Amino acid sequence: MIPLTWKHVETQPEDDFVVAPDERLSWARTIGLGAQHVVAMFGATFLVPVLTGFPPATTLLFSGIGTVLFLLITGNRLPSYLGSSFSVIAPVTAAVASHGTGSALGGLVAVGVLLIIIGVVVHLVGTHWIDVTLPPVVTGAIVALIGFNLAPAAKSNFEKGPLVGLVTLVLLVATLAFFRGIIGRLAIFLAVVAGYVLALILGEVDTSAIKAAPWVGLPEFQTPTFTVAVLPMFLPAVIALVAENIGHVKSVGQMTDTDVDPVMGHALAADGVATTLAGFGGGSATTTYAENIGVMAATRVYSTAAYWIAAAVAIALSLCPKVGAAISAIPPGVLGGATVVLYGLVGVLGVRIWLTNDVDFSKPLNQMTAAIPLIIGIADFTWQAGDLTFTGIALGSIAALLVYHGMRLLGFRKAREPIPQRST
Repeated sequence: MIPLTWKHVETQPEDDFVVAPDERLSWARTIGLGAQHVVAMFGATFLVPVLTGFPPATTLLFSGIGTVLFLLITGNRLPSYLGSSFSVIAPVTAAVASHGTGSALGGLVAVGVLLIIIGVVVHLVGTHWIDVTLPPVVTGAIVALIGFNLAPAAKSNFEKGPLVGLVTLVLLVATLAFFRGIIGRLAIFLAVVAGYVLALILGEVDTSAIKAAPWVGLPEFQTPTFTVAVLPMFLPAVIALVAENIGHVKSVGQMTDTDVDPVMGHALAADGVATTLAGFGGGSATTTYAENIGVMAATRVYSTAAYWIAAAVAIALSLCPKVGAAISAIPPGVLGGATVVLYGLVGVLGVRIWLTNDVDFSKPLNQMTAAIPLIIGIADFTWQAGDLTFTGIALGSIAALLVYHGMRLLGFRKAREPIPQRST
């Protein structure tokens, strides 16, 4: 039986006072914290459907439902929100361009199913096999090339509204520079809102769809189609989602001083279930959200009750078509300004994986594992193999695995080969 009750506690003046996952403040304050989590995730979550052409309201709906499923599957022990993952933007965009939206959703379903399988395996045998198969130098390279591969998309949007894009970019950076805590965590949301307002003033926003949309209604649902040709594009996203989830869940464990290893498999499988469900309905892939972890770090409130509220608010917002229309109307310039930062941050996240794991780049093994995939991914090499299409992200990810394990295998054999005797 999953416990859905929380011990009521009151705030204390001590600096080290925290609210644990199984505790809560008054319901009035908990509702406020839940709404705050929605605002924190909103800026990044709604950008993914806008950038990929998916209905924003549908993504919000499955984000809320996914969070509920995550809380249930992890036994209400892990305070986390499931927002849209930037790891799937590139493969979704490529799949939509080549085979339509349905094929992209089919790719997301495949990603979700693979995550579920990985979660089950992790639950049974632990994460050591992931560390062996995907060491930090490989994972960092794959995550980095996913972000840097999207640079042309950021440039394309930015050039469609350079003034608004520049203002959005500057405000985002300035907010991060001058503010800490909650305001700093809301930098993306605040910058996008400011850029949106400027675009409205300049007449760059088409508001006709917003005016025509009703206040209450169901989101737009879409069904997946399964095209083998696009599946290789999505495999690197699985690796990135595994890295994101493990890193974020461990962060939650450190903040809450709890052992998360027993529920790590549940967390991965839960994200897989949420992503699979979203793929079947027209939403985007989900992942645990750093923005919300940041809010917990700032408030020291780790109550899962706040996330139930956040999920309910997200679902309620998804049932307002006017909200979805307003999100869809965000002009390209605003998106360009925001994604210059966001796509770059995805790339830097890969670098952070190298740094936090002390990857030694004086070793040729690590140099080649990082260098070759990054060039392949950034240049977006493409290879057609029959019906299968391998884009730069897929080829770069394959290269990272082959270079690392290939060089290790060659080095292993060489170390054990008998030294030939010099002839006399």
